[in-house]
Amino acid sequence: MFKKTALFIFALLFLVSSAFAAININKADQAALESLPGIGAKKAAAIIDHRTQNGDFKTKEELLQVKGIGPKMLEKMQQEIEI
Repeated sequence: MFKKTALFIFALLFLVSSAFAAININKADQAALESLPGIGAKKAAAIIDHRTQNGDFKTKEELLQVKGIGPKMLEKMQQEIEI
């Protein structure tokens, strides 16, 4: 019984931590980027295009160079993204 309970708790903790994992804006695909607040298909494509043309983002603030992403949107995403 103890093994089953421990396994259940471990699985639950793994799922919770995965749900809150930040999205790496240098590696994320279209679908992952679209899961960010305020990012739809066009902005996700613009992020990928910018990344392809200019190389990886070095800071989160470089997202401000992507058309359609302003300071307020970046602030909303800040906790959900990583480099």
